[in-house]
Amino acid sequence: MEHLEQLQAWIDESDNIVFFGGAGVSTESGIPDFRSVDGLYHQQFAYPPEVILSHTFYEQHPESFFDFYRKKLLVSGAQPNAAHRKLAELEQAGRLRAVITQNIDGLHQMAGSREVLELHGSTLRNYCDRCGKFWDTSVVAERADIPRCDCGGTIKPDVVLYEEALDSEIMYRAVDHIRRADLLIIGGTSLVVYPAAGLIDYYRGSRLVLINKSPTAMDARADLVLSGPIGEILGAIQVR
Repeated sequence: MEHLEQLQAWIDESDNIVFFGGAGVSTESGIPDFRSVDGLYHQQFAYPPEVILSHTFYEQHPESFFDFYRKKLLVSGAQPNAAHRKLAELEQAGRLRAVITQNIDGLHQMAGSREVLELHGSTLRNYCDRCGKFWDTSVVAERADIPRCDCGGTIKPDVVLYEEALDSEIMYRAVDHIRRADLLIIGGTSLVVYPAAGLIDYYRGSRLVLINKSPTAMDARADLVLSGPIGEILGAIQVR
């Protein structure tokens, strides 16, 4: 594949690569995305997923929120796929500087990546919204009702819900990495969720790569577009 050969050449020539990924990076690990044909947004629930995963719904209907959260966002047994592993390998080789992710599954860290900026938080962290005490995910997963802290507060997953702001420090670090990148690879995201999708505007280089199963509105801005499963594409890259 000509485009794959071009990506390989650019990776060979780069030592300040930044990867920005979305839900499509984890679908090959068995974790559903949101906007594809089989994604959460195309399934039938009592409320739309974006309503259930809002701060208002969390406060007003905590029982329904946690029921949905346990069934749809907590995925047990998921393992890193070829994309996660290749990115960790590129970091260990000194070529990739950071992974910026919209995912909340912790698979990048499980694969061995160290500099991972989680824009939307992580299901692996949970804290009391009253006293701030952190709790293991098992406390949330194994309860059938609203998980409560010793102090009586609600144990909230450390994920960014709709209506909540992204962490400003993480966003600052993401922008800094992207500005410095000599190669920006974006994969597994439709690039429609803001403010995260706006990060592409901070790239100053001339090697912008998009890897996605379906076209995005940003394809025309890319210097290279590869269509297909990201694990299959990145898995074919040689680190040398």
